[in-house]
Amino acid sequence: MQPIHAELIIAWLAAGKTLRSYCCQDGAPCFQAVYDWMEKDEEFNRRIARARDSGVDSIADHCVELADIEPADQVQAAWRRTQIDTRLKLLAKWSPKKYGDRTAVEHQGGISLTVVTGVPQPDAITGRKPDAKQIT
Repeated sequence: MQPIHAELIIAWLAAGKTLRSYCCQDGAPCFQAVYDWMEKDEEFNRRIARARDSGVDSIADHCVELADIEPADQVQAAWRRTQIDTRLKLLAKWSPKKYGDRTAVEHQGGISLTVVTGVPQPDAITGRKPDAKQIT
């Protein structure tokens, strides 16, 4: 694969466009060739991942732009809503931590539990249970 294609692919993905749409252009490498290259070249694979991460943010920005355009009629409003909803669902799948609906609560560390039963415990020093007279 030519280095010029690598730079163009990275820029394309960072703009929020799909790899498939890039590969459909005249003179562009086929879809599978790009994936083969990603498999062979670890640096290119990392760059693709970073570009896709930037592209996700670009798609989110585009959703805001779409929402800000006033529709001419109900049909256009429904179509625009579908465009935005589709993109938002994809964003939630591609980047759930950033754009997902669910929030997870994580716990780190241990849990300390003390059970109080009302039964007298042995004295820590002597090992004897306290007399009934002492419990009042």
